[in-house]
Amino acid sequence: MATAVPAERDAVARAFPEPGQEVRLPGAVLFRTTADADPRRTAAVIDLLAAGVGPARAAAATGAALTAAALAGTPYDLVVSAGIGGGFAPGAPLGSLVVADAITVADLGAETADGFLPVTELGFGTVTHRPPESLVRAVAEATGARTGTVLTVSTVTGTAARAAALRTRHPRALAEGMEGFGVAEAADAQGVPVLEVRAISNPVGPRDRAAWRIGDALAALTAAFGKFAPALESWKSA
Repeated sequence: MATAVPAERDAVARAFPEPGQEVRLPGAVLFRTTADADPRRTAAVIDLLAAGVGPARAAAATGAALTAAALAGTPYDLVVSAGIGGGFAPGAPLGSLVVADAITVADLGAETADGFLPVTELGFGTVTHRPPESLVRAVAEATGARTGTVLTVSTVTGTAARAAALRTRHPRALAEGMEGFGVAEAADAQGVPVLEVRAISNPVGPRDRAAWRIGDALAALTAAFGKFAPALESWKSA
């Protein structure tokens, strides 16, 4: 699993006590079946990585972990970008969980006199990665998460005007974070499926630290990943 900071990584790790799971720190939220490494075992091996803040650092760290695993002959089956993030009201209230059915970079493009143009409209690049639909459905059903677009931004939204502009451009957006698209780019480059999971710690909009509920969001992240492994196994066996 690729988280931004150690607090997020540790929240995920608390959801995977033994027996039945092997969790290694550090790592990247990356999954491989233990059968890949040891045919006598059937549980998942989960490596957790605090990859750093922002899409560039997240992409670099995730790409390095994927490459190292591939060269060692133990490639990963899945990469998960996990952490806390801002939620767009009213769809994603504080403490809720969002699973991305679209991982979209919100600010990769060009400002023009007519407004923002994403790189796709400039004729190159991509702005969205789509996790496997069956996996999104399985995780959402297991955890009670909402599903929708999770935006990746390099600058956290801090005004009502910016929040409104993002919702206008991305009407299905439920949450924003700073790493998901970077993780997805690294995974896509190596042909590995990706998922993004965000627990909502604050509303997207005016920056108000008194309204943040980071502890509640980290607890929600732990609770969600406590239900994650069965959903992953059902997806893998489908």
